[in-house]
Order: sequence, then C-alpha cells, then structure tokens
Amino acid sequence: MDMTDTSLKRGYLVVEDNDCVGPAEKVKKQKVSECCLPKEGDGLDGDCLPGSGTEPQPPEVTSAGKGQRDPGAQLEEEEEEDGFSEEEEEAESFAEMMKHGLTEVDVGITKFVSSHQGFSGILKERYSDFVVHEIGKDGRISHLDDLSVPVDEEDPSEDVFTVLTTEEKQQLEELQLFKNKETSIAIEVIEDTKEKRTIIHQAIKSLFPGLETKTEDREGRRYIVAYHAAGKKALAKVRTAADPRKHSWPKSRGSYCHFLLYKENKDTMDAINVLSKYLRVKPNIFSYMGTKDKRAITVQEIAVLKISAQRLAHLNKCLMNFKLGNFSYQKNPLKLGELQGNHFTVVLRNITGTDDQVQQAMNSLKDIGFINYYGMQRFGTTAVPTYQVGRAILQNSWTEVMDLILKPRSGAEKGYLVKCREEWAKTKDPAAALKKLPVKRCVEGQLLRGLSKYGMKNIVSAFGIIPRNNRLMYIHSYQSYVWNNMVSKRIEDYGLKPVAGDLVLKGATATYIEEEDVNNYSIHDVVMPLPGFDVIYPKHKISEAYREMLTADNLDIDNMRHKIRDYSLSGAYRKIIIRPQNVSWEVVAYDDPKIPLFNTDVDNLEGKPPPVFASEGKYRALKMDFSLPPSTYATMAIREVLKMDTSIKNQTQLNTTWLR
Repeated sequence: MDMTDTSLKRGYLVVEDNDCVGPAEKVKKQKVSECCLPKEGDGLDGDCLPGSGTEPQPPEVTSAGKGQRDPGAQLEEEEEEDGFSEEEEEAESFAEMMKHGLTEVDVGITKFVSSHQGFSGILKERYSDFVVHEIGKDGRISHLDDLSVPVDEEDPSEDVFTVLTTEEKQQLEELQLFKNKETSIAIEVIEDTKEKRTIIHQAIKSLFPGLETKTEDREGRRYIVAYHAAGKKALAKVRTAADPRKHSWPKSRGSYCHFLLYKENKDTMDAINVLSKYLRVKPNIFSYMGTKDKRAITVQEIAVLKISAQRLAHLNKCLMNFKLGNFSYQKNPLKLGELQGNHFTVVLRNITGTDDQVQQAMNSLKDIGFINYYGMQRFGTTAVPTYQVGRAILQNSWTEVMDLILKPRSGAEKGYLVKCREEWAKTKDPAAALKKLPVKRCVEGQLLRGLSKYGMKNIVSAFGIIPRNNRLMYIHSYQSYVWNNMVSKRIEDYGLKPVAGDLVLKGATATYIEEEDVNNYSIHDVVMPLPGFDVIYPKHKISEAYREMLTADNLDIDNMRHKIRDYSLSGAYRKIIIRPQNVSWEVVAYDDPKIPLFNTDVDNLEGKPPPVFASEGKYRALKMDFSLPPSTYATMAIREVLKMDTSIKNQTQLNTTWLR
C-alpha cells in the first residue's frame, strides 16, 4: 500500500470543535434547562428546583458572563428566513476570529494511509449527529435502557422530596452551612401522625447531611427540630468524601451507586458539577472511567459514594438533557482508564462522495485503519496553543508560562476574557485583571488568583493553584505535539510496513524489531514513544529526529526529569496505526437537515419508532459506526475517511462559504 501524502485531493469537512460554537449553528436561544440551578448561596428546593419567581442563574462553573453567548448553553434551533441572516454575520466574525487558530499541519498532522479520493461532508452540524457509548470493563457497550430503581427496604418514601416547603429547605440549608445565627430550625408538623413525622425526619437527614433531628412539643403543638450533630467539625467530617451520610447508609448495601449517565451537549466535568449542585455534595464523591466529548450525546458509567439510586433517579424529573439509569450498588468506585474504549455513531451530512468513493473509504478504514494522531482538541482553539505553554514549563521558563496564559491573543474568546487580558497587558496587576472575570474558575482566573496570593516573583506557586490535571494537560499537549510530528516523519520515511529498529510492545515493555523478525509483525504492532525519561527510541533515523526536535526546543532528550516532580515526564508508548472494530456504515437520503437520522437511547426508552428513509432525497448522509480503544480520536478516523483538515480554523472558513 503506497503512502499517500497531504497533496492528495482532499475533501472538506465542516466541523465543530467540542469547546466552540461554530458558525454552522443556527441562531441560538438558551433554554432554561439546568438554569434552575442556584447561585452558591441560594436555597435549593430539595433535589429539584421549580421556578421561584426569579430566574436563578446556572452555577459558576458553566456561567458565560453577562451578554455572552455561552457555547455550553443548551441550544435550540430556530427557523431561518431567506436572505442574509444573523447566523451568516456571526459566521463571518467567527471565521475572522479563527483565522489565527491552528491547522493540522501546525501540530504535525500531515499524512494519510489510504489511497482513495477525498470527499466532503458536515460533521457535528447537530450535536445529536455524534453519539458516544462507553465500552465498559466487561467489553460491553453501555446503553441506557432501564430507568427503574433497585427496590430497597431501607429507602425512605418518595414523599421526602416534597414534604418540606421551599422556605424550609432554604432555612435548613443555611443552618447546614452555618450561614445564619440560628443553632436550630423548628418545623411544625401540621397533620400530626407518626408517618408524617418519620417522613420529615428522613427528609431532613437525607437532604441535609450533617443535621440531626428530634421531636418536641411546644404549647400543644408538635415540632421537628433540626440541629447540628456536633458543631462545625462534625459537619466537615460528614461532608468529606470518605464519610458522607454515614448515619443513613444500610450496611448490607455496596457503598457506591453505579449508574449510566446519558448527557447532551455537556462535558463530563460540567455534568458532574450540575449533579453535585443538585444533590448538595462535593463533586469529588463521583468517579468515572473517562471524560466524554461536550458537543455530542454520550452514555457513560458513573459511580457516586453513598447517594441512593432513589435520589439519583429523582433528578430525571428536573434535569433537561440528562438521564440517569441502569442503577446498581457496588463495593468499589470507578478508576480513570478502566474502560475498554468507546463506540461511536457518527453522521456526516450532505456528503458529496459517490457510493463507490464511500465504499472505498470505509473499507480502507475497516481493513487498514487510520494514523493514531492526537486530534486538534488536544492543542486548544486560540492563537496560543497549549503545547507552547507545555514547552515553556519543561524549559522552566516561568515568566513565559505566565505570559502565554495571560497575554492578549487573537482568536475566538469570550468578551470578558478579552477584557481581562487587556487589563493584564496594561497594568500587570493580577487583582485588577481578576476583577474583569465574572468566572474565576478558568485557568486564567486561577493563575491570577495565585499571582495575587504569592506575588510575581513566585510564578511556580501561583501556577500550582491551577488543578493538577489542568497543569499536566499542557505538558501532555507538548508530548502529543512531538509524537504527531515524529509519526508523520516515520510514515514519510518508511511507509506502512514495519522495519528493523521499529518498536513493538511485549506486555508493557518495548522491544526492537530485529531484521530477521520483520515479517512476524505488521504496521498495527508498531508503537512510538511519547518523550520521557523512561522510554526507548526507535533504532533508525527517527531517533535522531526526536533528538533534533527537542534540542531545537531547548530541551535535553537525555534528561526529561524536571526540578518539580509533577513536571517530570516518564513518557509512554502509543500505537501508530489503529484499526477500528465493529465498523459498519450506510448512506441514507434525507430532505430535512433538522431531522435526526437515528434513534438515541432516550428515543428508544420513549418508544419512538426509528426513522424511515426515502430512496431519494435532496441530501445524502453517511452514517458510520465504529469502536475505538481509549485515548484515540474519532475525528482522526473521520479525517481518514474524508481526507480533510479537522481544524476549526480550516472548517470555519469552509463553513462560512457553505453557509453562503
């Protein structure tokens, strides 16, 4: 099989990155979905908030600042009149902003493995065109197909969610969080029966961990009095991840409730922040095996410590774009990386390829696969790529790290971030720049807070305020950048056959392919290293290419340990070609770009009949299904099918033309 270079006639793809609303979207309105979430201090109505006169704001995590259109908002399509529309103006300005973004070539993505001619199609025109189902530890594809709650004698009745008034809940929450001067709250029992009192006791204890209750008679009336078990220390103990709600959890039951989370247009962390807000718990009591795309519909397993299936199922009544189901109690939480992979169902709309081209492209994907590049989302969406920050960290150039994160930049950003950067450039005053940010949890806000706290002379400690995973993301981005470039070079120099000096894994250990063993291996066995102190490099000229690339970046390939242990890179190995499993596809005709072309798990739960396709239609779509191992990028598989550049920069330009 000949190696095909990027000069091949490419198709194009109109793509939307997970972090970014692209112009192919119609004019949007924000739906009040989890907008019934409170601000930090607002009272919560049980686990669910109906309207209470004012329209509460989303939590800080997902807020996008006043006057900004939040790309993470739940999006609703609107009918569009003919003529030059607002969406086209928006497309123009977005394309203008994205001129400064990265293209694939900037991050070393330059090769294809197949020889077919590319064609064009639109990916993620609607987020419902991209569906991800996690493949669990047992190798089964996760499908949300059961909303029932495991029957448990120990569960309180459903009435616990409705027995307290909104006002009572607000008072109890303030008591729970020591936000008022009261030491207790008394709730009068109106229809006084033992059952009614039991339900109120259960409601307070299950909804407000840390509070105890007792019954008191006052002037001939019955009251249930809520109070703190033992002051602030006890509350701290009760609310830590290790020891929540100890008093009400049955011994016979596994400590973790596992469930499948179906979510639309939200990334995993945002979704967990929403769930923890509603349940009044800290996000760290949730665990999962992998984070899933934002701009997609995804189904994945989540585990949560000592929250009953009954309470979780109750959220289905009040959360839009989420569904929780397939509940079970288990002894252990989930660990990152335990999944076997993900199964993708992807629709590419308005394709131009002939049936023959599509057949060729899909057979090649099935038989040969695609280059296992790190996808564009690994490198950020603005003019300052994340790998540049990673490189500066590895070089120990902390002033540069600070400047790269905070300096003004071209590209698509929210208005308040632009103002914050301008303030920083003008004054170099972290406190003044921080005032421009309504959302302090972004990386910029965290770094500015660190600089205010530790001063400009101690950037290392200031940067350390950013959560560890986010800090390491920059370094991993640099490793990915090197890996992409080296793999392109390996394929250019040696093609799609294993050669002597290539690396393969025996268990977890990398060994060299010797000349006499070359025929025992295929290209699918070959791995290449992410640079680090604990890896070996191929025994051919690509080894020298690694050294040259790092030397040009002022890094020593023989010493990848860093003064700060967190930033020492041990390295890893990654397969260079991935062959997807369970590949299937069909080309379908359709007339209305707004109709879904397949059923989701929720559609099936609701008994919706699957869509019926006409034999002729205005447009054609390619619907494809495939499974990939963890940490491989579906966009890179799709790139191989269409032979296109998946960068937002390239796509928004094309997208604008397509809108015209």
